[in-house]
Amino acid sequence: MMVFGFLVLVLIFVIVGVLGVKKGYTEYPERGNEMIKTVFVYLVLFATLMMIIGGSVAAFMAVADIVSPPAYYQSFEQYKNIPPEKLEPNLSESELKSRYDQMVTEEKERVKQRAVNSLIKSFGWIIIPLPVFLYFQRRVKNYPVQ
Repeated sequence: MMVFGFLVLVLIFVIVGVLGVKKGYTEYPERGNEMIKTVFVYLVLFATLMMIIGGSVAAFMAVADIVSPPAYYQSFEQYKNIPPEKLEPNLSESELKSRYDQMVTEEKERVKQRAVNSLIKSFGWIIIPLPVFLYFQRRVKNYPVQ
């Protein structure tokens, strides 16, 4: 859905840019190229800003998963009812309980590790487009307001 919205926005920018360029070429030929450059700069600014915002939201969600890991653990009663062929036969209640606790601990660690991995990937969505955004933001300051 987000991709569709982005494509519609790009299409609008292109249509407005082309119409403005045609008008600019007929009335002011030197302004046509400037309009194309301006539309391009604003389009790059928008795209990189959306990437940074998306990465920031994903990073926040990953930190939330690290602090409070979301996980579903089957209850001990459900664990005890696993068919006997999947478990070793003749396990005592205490052995079953220790295996259950170990399974829960391993699942918590697995969820936290996935959250850390997601956090690192999210920082990529922030760090990579940031220099591009800053570079093009400086270029906007060079364009006179008309």
